[in-house]
Amino acid sequence: MESSDAVCASAQWIAPLRAEIGRYLIGQTGLVDRLLIALLTRGHILLEGVPGLAKTLALKVLAALVHAKFNRIQFTPDMLPADIVGTEIFDPRAAEFRVKRGPVFANFILADEINRAPAKVQSALLEAMQERQVTIGDTSFELPQPFMVMATQNPLEQEGTYPLPEAQLDRFIMKVVVDYPSEGEELKVLDLAATGIDLPMPQPVVSLETIQASRNVASGLYIDERVKQYIVRLVHATRRPDDYGVRIGPFIKVGASPRATIGLALAARAFAFIEGRGYVTPNDVKSIAMDVLRHRVVATYEAEAEGLTSEALVQRILNELPVP
Repeated sequence: MESSDAVCASAQWIAPLRAEIGRYLIGQTGLVDRLLIALLTRGHILLEGVPGLAKTLALKVLAALVHAKFNRIQFTPDMLPADIVGTEIFDPRAAEFRVKRGPVFANFILADEINRAPAKVQSALLEAMQERQVTIGDTSFELPQPFMVMATQNPLEQEGTYPLPEAQLDRFIMKVVVDYPSEGEELKVLDLAATGIDLPMPQPVVSLETIQASRNVASGLYIDERVKQYIVRLVHATRRPDDYGVRIGPFIKVGASPRATIGLALAARAFAFIEGRGYVTPNDVKSIAMDVLRHRVVATYEAEAEGLTSEALVQRILNELPVP
């Protein structure tokens, strides 16, 4: 169990990183916190929103502020899996095949507009995201550590997009829906753009070693038994909601997997860490639960006919399940 003093000492880099991101990204404080949570949990994060909401900018700035290798992959409909993981190339001078590593060999991967590519390309990331390795030919190669995929996607109703496979969605610890800025925030964006002055490239403010130390502290935060039970009940309620008094059973086709239970506990610990506390509260769990669960719950056709989305179903569970 970590004390609050130990947490505050280990989290000293959080405030400077937040401030530096704020120079490039107006508003979106919730998005920034979710990016920090993904960083602290060794998880991958998926951002969804219409074009122009600074999703790519947020991920690029975060990667620049951490002293690590960063690659951006622009997903397109004509991509092949080898464009991501690499391939074997025959060297005629040596009369042998050589491995050419793809852009996935980096600490931070920005998978931009990931749902622009067909399923076989999206699935090329599955091994990398889960096993932290890729297989080229007959050989498996370890990826640099830490390894984190930060993906963006446009809403599925946009033309030229493909739904992500459920197996890949489950690899993302969170799916964050990026909304439009408020009127005041958009006014600040306008004022910043009107100056015509380009901000300098962000400089690293934290090292991978410091982040690793913070991860170790965050993973040791105390979770009371009743909070653990609340986490398990939330996830189980997405599978059998009627057992918990939430009458939405006919509207859920697939509930959240055990990976969601683990992810929710990890995310709640990271949320408490960035708040400077050495323990997890039920409100920490409830605050982050939507982002952890929304992409893991599949609604039935009946739900779609009633206008109920996966998010609406998860929100019903959060509203009706008692909080300890």
